[in-house]
Amino acid sequence: MTTRRDLAVLAAAAASLPSALRTAQAQPLTGTPTPPVLRYTTPMPSGVIMSASVETGFGRLNFFDGVPDAESTRLIYDNLDRQRALQAYLLALPAVNQAANRNAILSVGPINQTVPIWERLVDSRTVELTANNNTPYTWFWVDLRGGPLVVEVPPGVLGLINDMFYSWVADVGITGADRGRGGKYLLLPPGHRGGVPQQGYTIVRPKTFQNWLAWRSFPVNGDFRPAVDSVKRRTKIYPLSRASNPPRLTFVDMSERPFNMVGPSDFRFWEMLNDVVQVEPSNASDPVTLGFFASIGIQKGKPFQPDARMRRILTEAAVAGDATARALSYRARDPEARIFNDRRWRFAFQGGYQFLHQPGVANLDARAFFFFLATGVTPAMDTQVVGEGSTYPWTAEDAQGNALDGGKTYRLHLPGPVPVRTFWSTIVYDTQTRSMLQTDNRFPSVSSQNPGLQVNADRSVDVWFGPTAPAGKESNWVQTVPGKSWFMILRLYGPLQPWFDKSWKPGDIELQG
Repeated sequence: MTTRRDLAVLAAAAASLPSALRTAQAQPLTGTPTPPVLRYTTPMPSGVIMSASVETGFGRLNFFDGVPDAESTRLIYDNLDRQRALQAYLLALPAVNQAANRNAILSVGPINQTVPIWERLVDSRTVELTANNNTPYTWFWVDLRGGPLVVEVPPGVLGLINDMFYSWVADVGITGADRGRGGKYLLLPPGHRGGVPQQGYTIVRPKTFQNWLAWRSFPVNGDFRPAVDSVKRRTKIYPLSRASNPPRLTFVDMSERPFNMVGPSDFRFWEMLNDVVQVEPSNASDPVTLGFFASIGIQKGKPFQPDARMRRILTEAAVAGDATARALSYRARDPEARIFNDRRWRFAFQGGYQFLHQPGVANLDARAFFFFLATGVTPAMDTQVVGEGSTYPWTAEDAQGNALDGGKTYRLHLPGPVPVRTFWSTIVYDTQTRSMLQTDNRFPSVSSQNPGLQVNADRSVDVWFGPTAPAGKESNWVQTVPGKSWFMILRLYGPLQPWFDKSWKPGDIELQG
């Protein structure tokens, strides 16, 4: 039997070891032995033995020698399922965002045959995550379950392909393989093993069957009509097997048409996620993300049939997930989210378009914020080349860090000249829908493209926000709505060196009066 004297001898022997050996021990062999000292008892350090009872944020837990009792077990599993459901929600935002986008387009017409186009620009009747009204959008889905599909891209557009999990697949148009000359892109379904043409196509291999394509068109001498006509005349979508006789497409003008592409944050969120998981290959995502989905009952090849307890947890998790995404978006706590130390402006792509802290390390908060608030991922939206691409500083706060109030008047001062090669714009969005704020005005924006824009003598510009326009400032004013909050994106197209070296900074949004 081991006595206290024996334990003291053991402790003294351990202390006499060289310091390097003592440091290398996984745990110090000191402490109160449990169970009571027997012949072969090893002293245990603190933190190994579970107490008989502990208080947690989700209730009091009771244990018989480390084994939870029945009520404690219930509390523990409820807490585990809640935690995993919340993380699954944040991880699922890209896929459900895409599913809502796809379902909306399906309401207009069949996939692979229907092409929505905003011929007269996107306006506030379109409920879509932070769309802009600067150039016409062409926006459609393709489904590769029927085999390889050809997309003929018209010249002069700037576009992208994203898969069902919102991973970037390829650029098309100006930043794509055709370099703006127009061209044929052959999209091969996952696992395709058939023959592939050796010439005439840019080969694209998405990881998912369902994929989203979108592009913007540009004006000719200030007129968008030639660009829209070119898109409608030269865009084609057809199976490779029908290359000699492509079917006709249906173009649907969505301008000034009530339309919603924003998904729900209730139990339907999980049903939409399950639809994506069932259709798409598992290797289109990653094992950890799919493991979170599986832990709440969403797994490829298996029915999604939560019992009453799990349905309640998932419904609550959708609300908690939506609330968390809103905090990450509108009340960011990471100081690295800010572009300037002395301004409220934030990055759209924190950690680049792949949302990384460093190579191989995901920035989970930045990723969740982006896919809650925005649509479209491409390296072209995160270029660091002077005079090329675009950048998207944004804010949901005034200069004092308060939420922006639609019943109050604010001013944004843009020092002159604004450092852009092409143009800049400010667009106001609804904090609820993350879409253009719906007011009495079709476009909630002020832009350097506006013919009546008032520019100060030093080439600076003041933009005003409020329920009514300050006298004489109507052309530089965006209407807001009392009782509603809002946020704003400042888009800089072709940003110049003063933006990159931070010698130029937009002012904060200042409350007036």
